[in-house]
Amino acid sequence: MATLAPPEQKAPPERVRRRKGVTEQQRPLWLLTPGGVLMTVVIVLPLVLALWISLIDLDQYTLRRWVEAPFIGLDNFVESFSSGLLNSIWISVSFAVISTIATVPIGIAAALVTQNKYRGRALVRAVFLIPYVLPSFVVASVWRTMLQPDGIVNAWLAKVGIDGGLWLSGPTSYWTLILVEIWAAWPFIYLMSLAALQSVDHEVHEASAVDGVTWWPKLRRVILPYLRGPVLLACLLATLNHINNFTLPFVLFGAPAPEDVNVMPMIVYVTSFQSLRFGLSAAMAVLSLVLIAIPLFVYLRAVRLDVHEEGGRK
Repeated sequence: MATLAPPEQKAPPERVRRRKGVTEQQRPLWLLTPGGVLMTVVIVLPLVLALWISLIDLDQYTLRRWVEAPFIGLDNFVESFSSGLLNSIWISVSFAVISTIATVPIGIAAALVTQNKYRGRALVRAVFLIPYVLPSFVVASVWRTMLQPDGIVNAWLAKVGIDGGLWLSGPTSYWTLILVEIWAAWPFIYLMSLAALQSVDHEVHEASAVDGVTWWPKLRRVILPYLRGPVLLACLLATLNHINNFTLPFVLFGAPAPEDVNVMPMIVYVTSFQSLRFGLSAAMAVLSLVLIAIPLFVYLRAVRLDVHEEGGRK
């Protein structure tokens, strides 16, 4: 007589182990705690404090009891536009755009020069990186010495019959700032372009050689498309860095700087630490942050659209 097997019992659902009240699914969130705390202390709290200071009348008279400083709302923001901020915004944006546009072809050309192997390439690469590895205050100090009325630049120009004039004051100071910034910033574009060139598949070069493609069509139709993404990212980062550059104009021209090079970081510094209008300078800093966020948003939006287009094609 066959014996009936006992009915199979379903294994009890596996219980989620808990440790100190946190499930395993929630445990990875704890790994974000140190970074979250650091970002809160370094970014969020100073930003909230700057927003609060921009809404109060904080100066040398109310600094001692800043908590009780009078609340004036948006008056600091309104005063910012009548205190030269609009002119500083125009100078900063034009300076950043011109510097970026000038550094892109220089950086790409330098990357193309050092892409292929040849004797002495390592030395050429090291020389190209000298402006980038030097601290900004060193670059500004050296150029400030060279561009003095009796400096080496005017001495060289005098030998060929050119009067150099004043480089660090007047309308010429604006173009001096751009030229020095180009000299110091183009290696960043060079590094990004060189990294992108290294990612080009070797088979692409072989196919171009087999098809007999000459240098210019190969550069325009094969190499430059590979550089599009990295160069766009480099342009964004370079533009933001130009706008935020404080060390170069501060050391090169001093504070207060000439009107033609009174960029946003300089006017915020002078308003805060020389005029002691801390509320007004905080409002200027907040407006500068909003201005800087615009190209970043545009770039992120463009990248997102590109990703969606590529996904749709697939």
